[in-house]
Amino acid sequence: MRTTFVAPLTAETAREIQRKVNPLPASDLAAKATKGDALLVGLDLGTNATCLKTISPGAAELLVDVIVPSVVGYAKEGIVENLLPGNAKVLYGQPAVKNRLYLRMVSPLVNGVVDDMAAAQDFVRHLRSLIPAPAGMELRVVAGVPASADRSAREHLAQALTGSFHKAMLIPEPFLAALGFRDESRLADPAYLDPVRNSLFVDSGAGTTDVCLVQGYFPTADDQISIAFAGDKVDVLLQEGIRRAHPEVNLSLARVRELKEQYSFVGKPELPISVSVVIGGKARKLDLTEAMAAASQPLLLEILECVKTAIGRTSNDTVAELMQNIILTGGGSRIRNLDTELQRLLTEEGYEKPRVLTVGENYKQHVAKGALVAARQAQESQWQTLGG
Repeated sequence: MRTTFVAPLTAETAREIQRKVNPLPASDLAAKATKGDALLVGLDLGTNATCLKTISPGAAELLVDVIVPSVVGYAKEGIVENLLPGNAKVLYGQPAVKNRLYLRMVSPLVNGVVDDMAAAQDFVRHLRSLIPAPAGMELRVVAGVPASADRSAREHLAQALTGSFHKAMLIPEPFLAALGFRDESRLADPAYLDPVRNSLFVDSGAGTTDVCLVQGYFPTADDQISIAFAGDKVDVLLQEGIRRAHPEVNLSLARVRELKEQYSFVGKPELPISVSVVIGGKARKLDLTEAMAAASQPLLLEILECVKTAIGRTSNDTVAELMQNIILTGGGSRIRNLDTELQRLLTEEGYEKPRVLTVGENYKQHVAKGALVAARQAQESQWQTLGG
Protein backbone atom coordinates (compact mmCIF):
# COMPACT_ATOMS: atom_id res chain seq x y z
CA MET A 1 0.00 0.00 0.00
CA ARG A 2 1.37 3.42 -0.92
CA THR A 3 1.32 6.11 1.75
CA THR A 4 1.05 9.75 0.79
CA PHE A 5 3.49 11.84 2.80
CA VAL A 6 1.70 14.49 4.82
CA ALA A 7 3.63 17.67 4.21
CA PRO A 8 4.11 20.41 6.81
CA LEU A 9 1.64 23.28 6.78
CA THR A 10 2.64 26.64 5.44
CA ALA A 11 2.41 29.82 7.48
CA GLU A 12 -0.63 30.78 5.41
CA THR A 13 -2.33 27.50 6.29
CA ALA A 14 -1.56 27.96 9.97
CA ARG A 15 -3.08 31.45 9.97
CA GLU A 16 -6.18 30.00 8.36
CA ILE A 17 -6.72 27.36 11.05
CA GLN A 18 -6.49 30.00 13.76
CA ARG A 19 -9.77 31.62 12.75
CA LYS A 20 -12.52 31.39 15.30
CA VAL A 21 -14.88 28.43 15.04
CA ASN A 22 -18.63 29.11 14.97
CA PRO A 23 -20.33 25.70 15.34
CA LEU A 24 -23.85 25.26 14.09
CA PRO A 25 -26.53 25.07 16.80
CA ALA A 26 -27.94 21.65 17.53
CA SER A 27 -31.20 22.53 15.75
CA ASP A 28 -29.30 22.88 12.46
CA LEU A 29 -27.46 19.57 12.68
CA ALA A 30 -30.14 17.51 10.95
CA ALA A 31 -30.17 19.87 7.99
CA LYS A 32 -26.37 19.95 7.91
CA ALA A 33 -25.74 16.20 8.11
CA THR A 34 -25.69 14.18 4.92
CA LYS A 35 -24.60 10.66 4.13
CA GLY A 36 -21.40 11.95 2.58
CA ASP A 37 -20.30 14.07 5.56
CA ALA A 38 -16.93 13.21 7.05
CA LEU A 39 -16.32 12.65 10.73
CA LEU A 40 -13.51 14.77 12.16
CA VAL A 41 -10.97 13.19 14.50
CA GLY A 42 -8.52 14.91 16.84
CA LEU A 43 -5.68 12.60 17.83
CA ASP A 44 -2.87 13.00 20.33
CA LEU A 45 -0.90 9.78 19.87
CA GLY A 46 1.34 9.86 22.91
CA THR A 47 4.18 7.70 24.15
CA ASN A 48 2.29 6.66 27.31
CA ALA A 49 -1.29 7.78 26.66
CA THR A 50 -3.40 8.63 23.62
CA CYS A 51 -6.32 11.06 23.53
CA LEU A 52 -8.98 10.58 20.86
CA LYS A 53 -11.81 13.00 20.13
CA THR A 54 -14.37 12.68 17.32
CA ILE A 55 -17.09 15.03 16.16
CA SER A 56 -19.41 15.61 13.23
CA PRO A 57 -18.84 18.84 11.25
CA GLY A 58 -20.96 21.60 12.76
CA ALA A 59 -21.89 19.55 15.83
CA ALA A 60 -21.43 20.77 19.38
CA GLU A 61 -21.13 17.44 21.19
CA LEU A 62 -18.34 14.93 20.83
CA LEU A 63 -19.10 11.44 19.56
CA VAL A 64 -15.94 10.00 21.14
CA ASP A 65 -13.80 11.44 23.92
CA VAL A 66 -11.41 8.88 25.41
CA ILE A 67 -7.90 8.54 26.78
CA VAL A 68 -6.26 5.16 26.16
CA PRO A 69 -2.87 3.91 27.44
CA SER A 70 -0.59 3.63 24.39
CA VAL A 71 0.22 -0.04 24.65
CA VAL A 72 -0.53 -3.24 22.75
CA GLY A 73 -0.41 -6.64 24.45
CA TYR A 74 0.04 -9.80 22.40
CA ALA A 75 -0.90 -13.10 24.04
CA LYS A 76 2.11 -15.21 25.01
CA GLU A 77 2.52 -18.56 23.30
CA GLY A 78 0.94 -21.52 25.05
CA ILE A 79 -1.31 -19.41 27.26
CA VAL A 80 -4.14 -21.33 28.97
CA GLU A 81 -7.61 -21.09 27.40
CA ASN A 82 -10.08 -18.61 28.90
CA LEU A 83 -7.36 -16.73 30.79
CA LEU A 84 -7.63 -13.58 28.69
CA PRO A 85 -10.97 -11.81 28.11
CA GLY A 86 -12.74 -13.54 25.21
CA ASN A 87 -9.58 -15.57 24.57
CA ALA A 88 -8.28 -12.48 22.81
CA LYS A 89 -4.97 -12.72 21.00
CA VAL A 90 -4.38 -8.97 21.28
CA LEU A 91 -5.43 -6.48 23.95
CA TYR A 92 -5.09 -2.70 23.96
CA GLY A 93 -4.87 0.06 26.53
CA GLN A 94 -6.10 -0.60 30.06
CA PRO A 95 -7.19 -4.24 29.45
CA ALA A 96 -3.65 -4.93 28.22
CA VAL A 97 -2.15 -3.27 31.31
CA LYS A 98 -4.46 -5.25 33.58
CA ASN A 99 -3.48 -8.57 31.95
CA ARG A 100 0.19 -7.75 31.29
CA LEU A 101 1.43 -10.87 33.10
CA TYR A 102 0.13 -12.99 30.23
CA LEU A 103 1.03 -10.67 27.37
CA ARG A 104 4.03 -9.51 25.40
CA MET A 105 3.68 -5.79 25.94
CA VAL A 106 4.69 -3.46 23.10
CA SER A 107 4.77 0.34 23.12
CA PRO A 108 3.98 1.55 19.58
CA LEU A 109 5.76 4.86 20.17
CA VAL A 110 9.07 5.84 21.72
CA ASN A 111 9.93 9.50 22.35
CA GLY A 112 6.65 10.49 20.70
CA VAL A 113 7.30 8.84 17.32
CA VAL A 114 6.37 5.47 15.84
CA ASP A 115 8.88 2.84 16.93
CA ASP A 116 7.06 -0.44 16.14
CA MET A 117 5.05 -0.08 12.93
CA ALA A 118 3.05 -3.32 13.31
CA ALA A 119 2.01 -2.41 16.86
CA ALA A 120 1.27 1.18 15.82
CA GLN A 121 -1.01 0.02 13.01
CA ASP A 122 -2.76 -2.43 15.33
CA PHE A 123 -3.21 0.30 17.95
CA VAL A 124 -4.58 2.80 15.41
CA ARG A 125 -7.03 0.17 14.14
CA HIS A 126 -8.18 -0.28 17.72
CA LEU A 127 -8.71 3.48 18.03
CA ARG A 128 -10.67 3.41 14.77
CA SER A 129 -12.92 0.68 16.21
CA LEU A 130 -13.93 3.10 18.99
CA ILE A 131 -15.44 5.52 16.46
CA PRO A 132 -19.12 4.81 15.63
CA ALA A 133 -18.87 5.63 11.92
CA PRO A 134 -21.42 4.19 9.45
CA ALA A 135 -20.09 2.18 6.52
CA GLY A 136 -18.78 4.50 3.81
CA MET A 137 -18.38 7.47 6.17
CA GLU A 138 -15.14 9.35 5.53
CA LEU A 139 -12.84 9.86 8.51
CA ARG A 140 -10.49 12.84 8.58
CA VAL A 141 -7.85 13.00 11.29
CA VAL A 142 -5.65 15.81 12.57
CA ALA A 143 -2.82 14.26 14.54
CA GLY A 144 -0.15 15.91 16.62
CA VAL A 145 3.53 15.27 16.02
CA PRO A 146 6.46 16.18 18.29
CA ALA A 147 8.10 19.52 17.57
CA SER A 148 11.26 17.64 16.61
CA ALA A 149 9.58 15.19 14.21
CA ASP A 150 11.55 14.89 10.98
CA ARG A 151 10.32 13.79 7.57
CA SER A 152 10.84 10.11 8.40
CA ALA A 153 8.86 10.36 11.66
CA ARG A 154 5.99 12.09 9.85
CA GLU A 155 5.98 9.47 7.11
CA HIS A 156 5.85 6.68 9.69
CA LEU A 157 2.90 8.28 11.44
CA ALA A 158 1.08 8.72 8.14
CA GLN A 159 1.74 5.04 7.39
CA ALA A 160 0.31 4.01 10.76
CA LEU A 161 -2.84 6.06 10.08
CA THR A 162 -3.30 4.65 6.57
CA GLY A 163 -6.06 2.08 6.32
CA SER A 164 -7.93 3.45 9.34
CA PHE A 165 -8.43 7.04 8.18
CA HIS A 166 -8.99 8.53 4.75
CA LYS A 167 -7.38 11.97 5.03
CA ALA A 168 -5.00 13.59 7.48
CA MET A 169 -3.18 16.69 8.61
CA LEU A 170 -0.08 16.40 10.83
CA ILE A 171 0.63 19.45 13.00
CA PRO A 172 3.23 20.03 15.77
CA GLU A 173 1.78 19.22 19.17
CA PRO A 174 2.72 22.51 20.93
CA PHE A 175 0.79 24.47 18.29
CA LEU A 176 -2.25 22.22 18.74
CA ALA A 177 -1.94 22.53 22.52
CA ALA A 178 -2.11 26.32 22.16
CA LEU A 179 -5.24 26.01 20.02
CA GLY A 180 -6.79 23.62 22.54
CA PHE A 181 -5.88 25.77 25.55
CA ARG A 182 -7.19 28.94 23.91
CA ASP A 183 -10.33 30.39 25.52
CA GLU A 184 -12.23 31.72 22.53
CA SER A 185 -14.89 33.29 24.74
CA ARG A 186 -12.24 35.77 25.95
CA LEU A 187 -10.66 36.80 22.66
CA ALA A 188 -12.41 40.18 22.79
CA ASP A 189 -11.08 40.84 26.31
CA PRO A 190 -8.05 43.17 26.02
CA ALA A 191 -6.64 41.71 29.25
CA TYR A 192 -6.65 38.17 27.92
CA LEU A 193 -3.26 36.79 26.89
CA ASP A 194 -4.10 34.70 23.84
CA PRO A 195 -1.75 31.68 23.75
CA VAL A 196 -2.07 31.46 19.96
CA ARG A 197 -1.11 35.10 19.51
CA ASN A 198 2.12 35.10 21.53
CA SER A 199 3.23 32.41 23.98
CA LEU A 200 5.97 29.97 24.80
CA PHE A 201 4.65 26.43 25.21
CA VAL A 202 6.69 23.92 27.16
CA ASP A 203 5.34 20.41 26.54
CA SER A 204 7.11 17.86 28.73
CA GLY A 205 5.81 14.39 28.01
CA ALA A 206 7.18 10.90 28.53
CA GLY A 207 9.90 10.79 25.88
CA THR A 208 10.67 14.40 24.96
CA THR A 209 10.35 17.94 26.22
CA ASP A 210 9.32 20.33 23.45
CA VAL A 211 9.54 24.11 23.71
CA CYS A 212 7.75 26.06 21.01
CA LEU A 213 7.22 29.73 20.21
CA VAL A 214 3.60 30.22 19.20
CA GLN A 215 3.18 33.65 17.64
CA GLY A 216 0.17 33.55 15.37
CA TYR A 217 1.61 31.42 12.60
CA PHE A 218 2.80 27.89 12.01
CA PRO A 219 6.09 27.49 13.92
CA THR A 220 9.25 26.94 11.91
CA ALA A 221 12.20 24.76 12.93
CA ASP A 222 13.84 27.82 14.51
CA ASP A 223 10.78 28.30 16.71
CA GLN A 224 11.01 24.81 18.20
CA ILE A 225 13.39 23.09 20.59
CA SER A 226 13.15 19.42 21.52
CA ILE A 227 15.26 17.40 23.95
CA ALA A 228 15.13 13.72 24.86
CA PHE A 229 14.86 14.50 28.57
CA ALA A 230 11.38 14.09 29.99
CA GLY A 231 9.21 11.87 32.18
CA ASP A 232 10.84 8.58 31.21
CA LYS A 233 14.25 9.93 32.23
CA VAL A 234 12.84 11.11 35.56
CA ASP A 235 11.49 7.57 36.10
CA VAL A 236 14.94 6.07 35.56
CA LEU A 237 16.61 8.60 37.86
CA LEU A 238 14.03 7.95 40.56
CA GLN A 239 14.41 4.19 40.25
CA GLU A 240 18.20 4.51 40.57
CA GLY A 241 17.85 6.84 43.55
CA ILE A 242 15.54 4.42 45.36
CA ARG A 243 17.97 1.55 44.76
CA ARG A 244 20.89 3.58 46.14
CA ALA A 245 18.96 4.56 49.26
CA HIS A 246 17.30 1.18 49.73
CA PRO A 247 19.39 -1.56 48.03
CA GLU A 248 17.00 -4.27 49.18
CA VAL A 249 14.10 -2.62 47.30
CA ASN A 250 13.59 -3.47 43.63
CA LEU A 251 10.55 -1.57 42.41
CA SER A 252 9.42 -2.00 38.81
CA LEU A 253 9.60 0.98 36.50
CA ALA A 254 5.80 0.96 36.31
CA ARG A 255 5.53 1.28 40.09
CA VAL A 256 8.20 3.98 40.15
CA ARG A 257 6.22 5.90 37.53
CA GLU A 258 3.13 5.73 39.71
CA LEU A 259 5.07 7.13 42.65
CA LYS A 260 6.49 9.92 40.50
CA GLU A 261 3.05 10.90 39.21
CA GLN A 262 1.71 11.04 42.75
CA TYR A 263 4.56 12.67 44.67
CA SER A 264 7.05 14.43 42.34
CA PHE A 265 8.09 17.97 43.19
CA VAL A 266 10.80 20.55 42.70
CA GLY A 267 11.94 23.16 45.17
CA LYS A 268 11.11 22.60 48.84
CA PRO A 269 8.81 19.69 49.71
CA GLU A 270 5.59 20.54 51.49
CA LEU A 271 5.89 17.37 53.60
CA PRO A 272 8.25 14.40 53.75
CA ILE A 273 7.35 11.73 51.19
CA SER A 274 6.69 8.45 52.96
CA VAL A 275 5.25 5.61 50.91
CA SER A 276 4.20 2.03 51.63
CA VAL A 277 5.64 -0.76 49.48
CA VAL A 278 5.53 -4.52 49.75
CA ILE A 279 8.94 -6.22 49.87
CA GLY A 280 9.05 -9.99 50.07
CA GLY A 281 5.40 -10.01 51.01
CA LYS A 282 5.92 -7.60 53.91
CA ALA A 283 4.84 -3.95 54.09
CA ARG A 284 7.62 -1.37 54.34
CA LYS A 285 7.63 2.39 54.75
CA LEU A 286 10.15 4.25 52.58
CA ASP A 287 11.21 7.88 52.80
CA LEU A 288 11.53 9.00 49.16
CA THR A 289 11.87 12.74 49.74
CA GLU A 290 15.51 13.05 48.69
CA ALA A 291 15.25 10.55 45.82
CA MET A 292 12.21 12.35 44.42
CA ALA A 293 13.89 15.76 44.62
CA ALA A 294 17.07 14.46 42.98
CA ALA A 295 15.10 12.87 40.12
CA SER A 296 12.84 15.85 39.41
CA GLN A 297 15.29 18.75 39.69
CA PRO A 298 17.27 17.90 36.51
CA LEU A 299 14.09 18.21 34.41
CA LEU A 300 13.50 21.70 35.80
CA LEU A 301 17.05 22.73 34.90
CA GLU A 302 16.77 21.27 31.39
CA ILE A 303 13.51 23.16 30.85
CA LEU A 304 15.11 26.35 32.12
CA GLU A 305 17.91 26.14 29.56
CA CYS A 306 15.48 25.44 26.71
CA VAL A 307 13.25 28.34 27.73
CA LYS A 308 16.24 30.71 27.88
CA THR A 309 17.30 29.62 24.40
CA ALA A 310 13.78 30.14 23.01
CA ILE A 311 13.49 33.57 24.62
CA GLY A 312 16.81 34.52 23.02
CA ARG A 313 15.32 33.81 19.59
CA THR A 314 12.35 36.13 20.16
CA SER A 315 12.06 39.58 18.64
CA ASN A 316 12.61 42.48 21.02
CA ASP A 317 9.24 43.82 19.89
CA THR A 318 7.36 40.81 21.24
CA VAL A 319 9.50 39.38 24.03
CA ALA A 320 7.92 41.43 26.84
CA GLU A 321 4.47 40.05 26.05
CA LEU A 322 5.87 36.55 25.55
CA MET A 323 7.43 36.61 29.04
CA GLN A 324 3.91 36.94 30.44
CA ASN A 325 2.68 33.81 28.67
CA ILE A 326 5.03 30.89 29.38
CA ILE A 327 2.77 27.85 29.55
CA LEU A 328 3.61 24.37 30.85
CA THR A 329 1.76 21.34 29.54
CA GLY A 330 2.27 17.58 29.28
CA GLY A 331 2.70 15.15 32.15
CA GLY A 332 5.76 17.02 33.39
CA SER A 333 3.62 20.07 34.08
CA ARG A 334 2.01 18.15 36.97
CA ILE A 335 5.25 18.13 38.96
CA ARG A 336 4.54 20.20 42.05
CA ASN A 337 6.03 23.69 42.05
CA LEU A 338 7.44 23.36 38.52
CA ASP A 339 5.75 26.59 37.41
CA THR A 340 6.73 28.64 40.46
CA GLU A 341 10.30 27.31 40.50
CA LEU A 342 10.80 28.01 36.79
CA GLN A 343 9.44 31.52 37.29
CA ARG A 344 11.72 32.02 40.29
CA LEU A 345 14.83 30.88 38.41
CA LEU A 346 14.04 33.11 35.42
CA THR A 347 13.58 36.08 37.76
CA GLU A 348 16.87 35.33 39.53
CA GLU A 349 18.66 35.34 36.17
CA GLY A 350 17.35 38.83 35.44
CA TYR A 351 14.44 38.16 33.09
CA GLU A 352 11.82 40.88 33.25
CA LYS A 353 8.64 39.90 35.10
CA PRO A 354 8.26 36.32 33.83
CA ARG A 355 4.86 34.69 34.30
CA VAL A 356 4.70 30.89 34.17
CA LEU A 357 1.46 28.95 34.35
CA THR A 358 0.27 25.40 33.73
CA VAL A 359 -2.65 24.18 31.66
CA GLY A 360 -4.00 22.23 34.66
CA GLU A 361 -5.25 18.73 35.26
CA ASN A 362 -6.76 18.40 31.77
CA TYR A 363 -3.36 18.59 30.07
CA LYS A 364 -4.01 15.32 28.22
CA GLN A 365 -6.96 16.89 26.42
CA HIS A 366 -5.51 20.02 24.84
CA VAL A 367 -3.63 18.61 21.84
CA ALA A 368 -6.60 16.54 20.68
CA LYS A 369 -8.95 19.44 21.37
CA GLY A 370 -6.75 21.76 19.33
CA ALA A 371 -6.62 19.13 16.59
CA LEU A 372 -10.42 19.29 16.30
CA VAL A 373 -10.24 23.10 16.09
CA ALA A 374 -7.78 22.74 13.22
CA ALA A 375 -9.91 20.05 11.54
CA ARG A 376 -13.06 22.16 11.63
CA GLN A 377 -11.33 25.16 10.12
CA ALA A 378 -9.24 23.39 7.49
CA GLN A 379 -9.78 24.05 3.80
CA GLU A 380 -10.25 21.11 1.45
CA SER A 381 -6.84 21.71 -0.12
CA GLN A 382 -5.14 21.29 3.25
CA TRP A 383 -6.16 17.65 3.66
CA GLN A 384 -3.79 14.98 2.42
CA THR A 385 -5.10 11.62 1.19
CA LEU A 386 -3.73 8.57 2.95
CA GLY A 387 -2.90 5.53 0.86
CA GLY A 388 -3.87 4.89 -2.71
